[in-house]
Amino acid sequence: MSSLDDLISRAKMLLAEGHSPGQIADELSLSMETVTWLLTQAKGTTAPKDVHIDWTPVSSYAPLLDDAAKMLLSRFYQAQTDEWRKKTGNPEKGSEPSLNEIEIGSPAADVIVGIAISGIPLATLIAVQEAADLAIYYPAKQSQNKDPTGSISGNFAAVKDRRCLIIDDTITSGNTMKEVVKYLKKHNATPVAICVIFDKRGINDVEGIPVYSLFKISRID
Repeated sequence: MSSLDDLISRAKMLLAEGHSPGQIADELSLSMETVTWLLTQAKGTTAPKDVHIDWTPVSSYAPLLDDAAKMLLSRFYQAQTDEWRKKTGNPEKGSEPSLNEIEIGSPAADVIVGIAISGIPLATLIAVQEAADLAIYYPAKQSQNKDPTGSISGNFAAVKDRRCLIIDDTITSGNTMKEVVKYLKKHNATPVAICVIFDKRGINDVEGIPVYSLFKISRID
């Protein structure tokens, strides 16, 4: 079975198990456009250009997942340090700035916001490291409502008037990130940054909020 056949089979299996297309997109780290094609394969159409990322050897093993979360947090702090050096004109790496000097506060944010589904365990681990609160965001694409909207879970931390660090595994189209940033701003929260393991768009910011990724994924045809 080819990798494409395998993806088609997995997408249809998830649909049969009751997953929405949005949930399937998250499960397979694919765009909604790609998932729609996998499920329908309309005649005369070709598969959308996309890259499938399978990181289950890490995501399914807690110690490695914890390492990935620590790497994301280190990536964020390193970026803040680099920005501090640029602003102060101090390129030396011998003495690191204090948290107050780079004006990011401690912890990195008041609330760590995990985007369901795959961002939740990463955000949880980062929240533990930072002794911060944890919030969970459910994207509109996962909603089964007639007029789907994104929402913050009422079972976890609130975000109003708080500084938020957004966490997910992958940026695919960037639409979900735009959605969560707009949601946070609308609810008087302050998005500090977006941290992801994989960035399939190669973007530097979303709605003015900086994006820090461990890997940028590019497709070259």
